[in-house]
Amino acid sequence: MTETFGARLHAAMAARGPFCAGIDPHPGLLTAWGLTDDVDGLERFARTAVEALGDTVALLKPQSAFFERHGSRGVAVLENVIADARAAGALVLLDVKRGDIGSTMQAYADAYCDPASPLCADAVTVSPYLGFESLRPVLDTAAAHGNGVFVLALTSNPEGPEVQRATTADGRTVAGTMLDHVRAANAGAEPLGSVGVVVGATTGGAATGGSGEDLAVGGPLLAPGIGAQGATVADLATVFGAALPQVVPSASREVLSAGPDPRALRAAAQKTIDDVRDLLFRASTGA
Repeated sequence: MTETFGARLHAAMAARGPFCAGIDPHPGLLTAWGLTDDVDGLERFARTAVEALGDTVALLKPQSAFFERHGSRGVAVLENVIADARAAGALVLLDVKRGDIGSTMQAYADAYCDPASPLCADAVTVSPYLGFESLRPVLDTAAAHGNGVFVLALTSNPEGPEVQRATTADGRTVAGTMLDHVRAANAGAEPLGSVGVVVGATTGGAATGGSGEDLAVGGPLLAPGIGAQGATVADLATVFGAALPQVVPSASREVLSAGPDPRALRAAAQKTIDDVRDLLFRASTGA
């Protein structure tokens, strides 16, 4: 049987440390690296990031939109990023945040979760706000191929609470309902479920109106917001509480701003990995 994404991620986190490095080649970073905002600049940026980080981090997260903005040639670069990162030993989380219904959602699933597609990654981000069951094509296709899905739950953008912290008829928050669905999807999975959630590291510990234990869903917890968005590694303990061992902190600009020197990129990623490992050690020992 194909090893599940949850099992592969668990092993990668143990070997390389719990950290996800984003690859977000937005125009400002291309300029900062002395590159042109075109396909040539995009390719040089992406190749440098993968060469610097692919053998260091557990998870690489290319943001699809920054490749798509360059048209078909940009998407071709993204295909190479996925292949090269996996060849270097990193798992790839493709950040696309797709959310649709029926045959359209199945088409997204075929694009990102079926190994027959050159855009297939180890995992993909999705939006559940057309209803959790609208994600069924992606959930089932990913599971059939041993891949993973990260469901947006409590995002770090300031507009998110308008929907995510709204209260349902049974008194739960909308985000809390999504966490319950993910928890059910991961029931019985060991050592880690393959359906994760995205919870911003800037959410301040009030995620579902309770303690960090509410965030334990049996799968990985992707935590964007470290660095440029204002959160620190120390904030993770406050936000996630008892669920801290399942957290995969994510940073993009915090690492990428160290480029284009590959050694500086690798050092920036390694510093965050070391800081997270130290936090986990102190949390487990009570130090």
